Amino acid sequence: EVQVVESGGGLVQAGGSLRLSCVASGFTFHDYVIGWFRQAPGKEREGVGCFSITDGTMYSDSVKGRFSISSDNAKNTVYLQMDSLQPEDTAVYRCAAGIFCSLGTGAYGSWGQGTQVTVSS
Repeated sequence: EVQVVESGGGLVQAGGSLRLSCVASGFTFHDYVIGWFRQAPGKEREGVGCFSITDGTMYSDSVKGRFSISSDNAKNTVYLQMDSLQPEDTAVYRCAAGIFCSLGTGAYGSWGQGTQVTVSS
């Protein structure tokens, strides 16, 4: 069964950093890409970035230069490093397994439960 589980959320002050983890099971990164998404209260889900073992990474304009995605293939884990966090980054962050990198949700079929990131001003 294809599953992904996020962890690493928390409360951080503006300007701080957090690293989220997405642990994959039931597949390898040769089979699927990993997308990162976030959803703030009252807002639509937003694609943050994506990791593909063959094509690399992509990011939304809103996080480019502040967030970075990396992987530890031995641990079947993808990380979302978030630096220079701002209050507007507050959201539930979820990772998902998909068939191609996209900032839209349509390419993804297996979603994690999400982890809360709160950035205080």
